[in-house]
Amino acid sequence: MSRPAKLTLAGTSLFAIATVFFVHYGQQAEKAAMHQGVVRDMEQQRLKKERQLDFDMQRALEEEYKKVQSVHDGAVVVEKPR
Repeated sequence: MSRPAKLTLAGTSLFAIATVFFVHYGQQAEKAAMHQGVVRDMEQQRLKKERQLDFDMQRALEEEYKKVQSVHDGAVVVEKPR
């Protein structure tokens, strides 16, 4: 083989190998980014469920306290002593 043919073969081979590695790296990065999205969504769902449970517990406590305590909706008027 002539020298230009060897250089062309080496250049195209190197280009092909670099392209394969670049595509592989891109796929790995994209897969990792997609997985982070799933992890983030799961964390958001966990926080939402936790907040809902806290809200439900606070509502139950409020109902319990309303049963125990007398709550007046009217305004309380305080007279000043003379």
